[in-house]
Amino acid sequence: MSVSAPGSGSGSAPCRFAHYFAICGLDAETGLEPDELAGENFEQSPLKRTFKSKVLAHFPENVEWNPFDQDAVNMLCMPKGLSFRTQADPREPCFHSFLITREDGSRTYGFVHTFYEEVTSPQICAAMQTLYQMHHAEHTPSGSASSSSSSSSSMDSLASSLDEAEVSSPGRGPARGVSPCGRCSGAYDATRDTLYVSKALCLITPMPFMHACRRFLSQLHRAVTASQPPPLPLESYIHNVLYEVPLPPPGRSLKFHSVYEPIRCQRPGPGELPLADFSLGEAFQLLGVENLVQLFTCVLLEMQILLYSQDYQRLMTVAEGITTLLFPFQWQHVYVPILPASLRHFLDAPVPYLMGLPSKEGTDRSKLELPQEANLCFVDIDNHCIELPEDFPQFPNKAELIQELSDVLLCFGLSPEGGAPLGPTPGHLRGRVLRDLVDDRKNGNLGGEALAVLERLQALATRAGVTAGPAGPPASPGKDGESEAGGRPPAGGGEEELRDAKLNVQLREVFANRFVAMFADYEAFVIQSAHDLESWLTNREQMHNFDKASFLSDQPEPYLPFLSRFIETQMFATFIDNKIMSQWEEKEPLLRVFDGRLEKARLYGARAPGLRTSGYQRCVTLRESAQAIEQRLMKIDHTAIHPHLLDMKIGQGKYQRGFFPKLQAEVLLSGPTNNKWSNRTATAQRRKDRHRQHSDHLGLDNDLKEKYMQEARSLGKSLRQPKLSDLSPAVIAQTNWKFVEGLLKECRMKTKRMLVEKMGKEAVELGHGEANITGLEENTLIASLCDLLERIWSHGLQVKQGKSALWSHLLHYQAREEKLELQAESPVSNGPERRKSETGVPMPFLRVSLIQDMRHIQNMSEIKTEVGRARAWIRLSLEKKLLSQHLKQLLSNQALTKKLYKRYAFLRCEDEKEQFLFHLLSLNAVDYFCFTSVFTTIVIPYRAVIIPIKKLSNAMTTSNPWICVSGELGDSGVMQIPKNVLEMTFDCQNLGKLTTVQLGHDNSGLLAKWLVDCVMVRNEITGHTYKFPCGRWLGKGVDDGSLERVLIGELVVPVGDEEAGKQCRTPPMQRSPTQARRISITSLSARGAKPTGAQIQEAIGEAVNNIVKHFHKPEKERGSLTILLCGENGLVCALEQFFHHSFKSARLFQKNVFVWDFVEKATACLETADQMGDLQGGAPEPLGLTCETFCRYVNAINSTSRNIGKDGKFQLLVCLGARDRLLPQWLPLLAECPLISRMYEEGALLRDRTTVSTLVGVLQTLHDFNITLESSLIKGIQL
Repeated sequence: MSVSAPGSGSGSAPCRFAHYFAICGLDAETGLEPDELAGENFEQSPLKRTFKSKVLAHFPENVEWNPFDQDAVNMLCMPKGLSFRTQADPREPCFHSFLITREDGSRTYGFVHTFYEEVTSPQICAAMQTLYQMHHAEHTPSGSASSSSSSSSSMDSLASSLDEAEVSSPGRGPARGVSPCGRCSGAYDATRDTLYVSKALCLITPMPFMHACRRFLSQLHRAVTASQPPPLPLESYIHNVLYEVPLPPPGRSLKFHSVYEPIRCQRPGPGELPLADFSLGEAFQLLGVENLVQLFTCVLLEMQILLYSQDYQRLMTVAEGITTLLFPFQWQHVYVPILPASLRHFLDAPVPYLMGLPSKEGTDRSKLELPQEANLCFVDIDNHCIELPEDFPQFPNKAELIQELSDVLLCFGLSPEGGAPLGPTPGHLRGRVLRDLVDDRKNGNLGGEALAVLERLQALATRAGVTAGPAGPPASPGKDGESEAGGRPPAGGGEEELRDAKLNVQLREVFANRFVAMFADYEAFVIQSAHDLESWLTNREQMHNFDKASFLSDQPEPYLPFLSRFIETQMFATFIDNKIMSQWEEKEPLLRVFDGRLEKARLYGARAPGLRTSGYQRCVTLRESAQAIEQRLMKIDHTAIHPHLLDMKIGQGKYQRGFFPKLQAEVLLSGPTNNKWSNRTATAQRRKDRHRQHSDHLGLDNDLKEKYMQEARSLGKSLRQPKLSDLSPAVIAQTNWKFVEGLLKECRMKTKRMLVEKMGKEAVELGHGEANITGLEENTLIASLCDLLERIWSHGLQVKQGKSALWSHLLHYQAREEKLELQAESPVSNGPERRKSETGVPMPFLRVSLIQDMRHIQNMSEIKTEVGRARAWIRLSLEKKLLSQHLKQLLSNQALTKKLYKRYAFLRCEDEKEQFLFHLLSLNAVDYFCFTSVFTTIVIPYRAVIIPIKKLSNAMTTSNPWICVSGELGDSGVMQIPKNVLEMTFDCQNLGKLTTVQLGHDNSGLLAKWLVDCVMVRNEITGHTYKFPCGRWLGKGVDDGSLERVLIGELVVPVGDEEAGKQCRTPPMQRSPTQARRISITSLSARGAKPTGAQIQEAIGEAVNNIVKHFHKPEKERGSLTILLCGENGLVCALEQFFHHSFKSARLFQKNVFVWDFVEKATACLETADQMGDLQGGAPEPLGLTCETFCRYVNAINSTSRNIGKDGKFQLLVCLGARDRLLPQWLPLLAECPLISRMYEEGALLRDRTTVSTLVGVLQTLHDFNITLESSLIKGIQL
């Protein structure tokens, strides 16, 4: 493009109100060209087909800051191409807006006024006549000709065929009430009909002054259709708006003159919310408050959003409305509010997007084939409905927010439910003020509450002297023609604008206030890790910028489902990036306004004192924000130069009513060179440029910085806007390649994040940032992995089937495998199900089977949708550490993949697919319980195996054994084990992670004694196997005489599973890496080495410490307390070692002496002393009380009906003492007992007063917590 003239040069453009004026329409020289890209349909009558439009003229030629994109402007001015009408059709002008997002994310706005102009070219009329005759000949059956147009297209609605019948007689006037952008009559006869074609006037501006541009363009058009020529040639007004009207400065208002009336606009000040001129009131009326809040939530969570409407302006109104509500955040992904037909393939984009799809009249939503719907929010604007993705968290305080928004709307006379337009005229929505509500009352459409509200409003309106009528032009394309085209000024346009502006700012303030409340303390959690901008930009990907776990732990419980997902979004990451960069650079404008508001809120102490409060505080700045706008519009700060005569050639561009004149290019290509403000801004701009270059030399190369920022903000950013101009196959292929690269990068980032978060302390020690992932965060990360897999599977689909592309692929695979299985008549598996020999692991192998895992999911009646099944299958595979292996198996069927996917699809890019599977394989390094912990109500088959020690006892017992398995979610109840059987299966509602097994028998028969090594229990769906070590006898007169034992479980790490092992060698996970590798006390004593006093004290400290840590975790993430009390390194074991230390001769006359024997003797001794008054006299009162309690507990344990043996009784005493906060009182009591010198040697820990008092101090730290004991431990105890 040629370089612009001096007036359009660098100085003035950024400060000009408008950058370009363009005219689009029919180029008579090139004639009629069908528009294949717009989805040509030759079945339709020629008048209904789309033909290519052209940019007929644009002024100036080019602006340095904003190069003119001819293809994009043409495509967006006329997204459906040229449209033809005859005199019999409705031809009201219509208005719509569009925007072009450049690659750096900056936006340019376009405002378009479309009207119909008579076709004067005989060639075009003749061409149309020929096309019509050909069409007529092809489509006319032998019967009457009238049916031709009505049968012409399956897309035609009933309304359009009725419409054609109505206009068939040439004398009739145009049919009213038909959407002007919709269908028109199909018949055309050049001798009888006048042909009209659409033409568009377009103004391109750097800022969205929608109302001002709309009024300017509509006045230009009025000048053409009015009976009198305009006061000045049209060039004067266009030249004026292009070169002589400046942008209003921030915080000021401006008045400039159009053909008939002056036009006002205002711009918010630096501390206010940024400019937003699209009517939010209309967006709320189109969708209703509830739907709009749900849509807002989807946008915040960066789902795929598809808006759907016949009306371009509605698409823009909703898209722009919803994105302005995001303050202080910004949408970071693909943003195309009006998607031209030629870009339909962009719906295949496997990234978050916000797009508007223009619908055709009569097209049913069910016929709309969308590539992916798993994570799609579909908004049908014309039918006021919205389809939400599954698994969708609610916005915090949603009900209160809806109530507050409804109150604001009611104050402006708008219905919170949104208004269904009367007939197809959405324009009326705009002025739906009190009068409409009054009409509703007349028609009996208002309920009791609404009536009361209406009466209150009417009283308020009367007091305030407000008129109740709808004013001004409705904001909908094609429906505002009545007043404007006829040459009458829009009634009270200024009032309407003011009302809109006030409503807009008040609705936006309500949303901004929510974010101020939610993120009031966000700065405290920003991690400033780099010393300078360059090092921060270089290491951006490796750095944690925000302490998510701490931030979430400070939030009220009800906010967590939403916040945990929101802080993972790109828009939140960018917001935090901007915050960190603000220490080296000027603050990003939205951030500056937001931080200012937080400062103000702190100053006025508006925040409630408690951090974790979910109380709702209404916005208090509504009135003052509206007043600021009102003052600016009532008192104009600047007035632009009036339009004036230009130095034009005489006789050109003469006025001809109804025709837009050919403008004189010479006067419009450049502006005046003596503009005060253009010179001023040019100097300012040069100063800015010098400053920028200077700072670049000091800092780092600007290109480098931009590159880092692009990468830092990761994928989606470079694809924020599809190129509208170049649609060659090469460009489409390159776009798809970018998507593939982006998906792979996202997979790498997500899996890395999941690993780092999960590996906890070891990862932190290696320098990977914060530890301790919360269950909530884990769930969020897994949900986002599910979403990523759905997007990968829906990229490049040949034919979409069902809502989940992944599940659809799995079903195809299952069908093929089952067919092969039937042919072979052998079970599908990766090898036979084998039982291990007697010497090996006693559990039969659980075969690895993709199909079997699918069947488990298909049998879960709780899951009703395909998306739900796909997510459950991903969770199950992840928990089983088979996700990568299963997906590899699924994709190994290449014939199926080729059948389902196009060549460019991610799943057909071999290298990327391999890397993707490798990233997923890395997740096998950590343990997930993401299936077990989510599907808590399903019935799961379990298998239990009892393993006796055969060398020392009989394998079987003659008595009747029983078992009860308990987990974090419940227990199985007592189940009888069939005699002489060591293995059983049982079905039971999900028990969660297993914690204990109670094993016992009734001591009947000759061989009643039973030496059990351990019990193994396996979840047959997830394959998790738990080992419950025993190593003790069950029987009277042997060991400690126990007939039942409570065994504590531990998860077994699968080793030696050759098949699974070959494919995924991951380091075995021992216990959680957060536990230091220390020698276990029990293992020491088992090996016959007696632990030292210091080791025992350390073990007690460690056990207490673990319990304290347990209670400091969020409740849902604590795991089992039973293991910390009774497990291998638990409190019971440690205290048992304490009491065993220097215990006199463990075997007395060949009979074992247990700690419980000492406890019983001590109890007897204390009771005797108590009766003789020794304690009462000599001891203080509390000690007497302690003595009484201790004896009561021991006697209660002894008198229980359960045969739990002496060690079981000691375990129970410790657990009850810990629960009831009595252990620290009992220890000194036992240490002072007279028996102690007889039963303990001199150096015993129990006889050392300082050790005992230290131990008492350690145990007292447990008093801060409410210890709840599992029912399996305390069954049958009466206290």
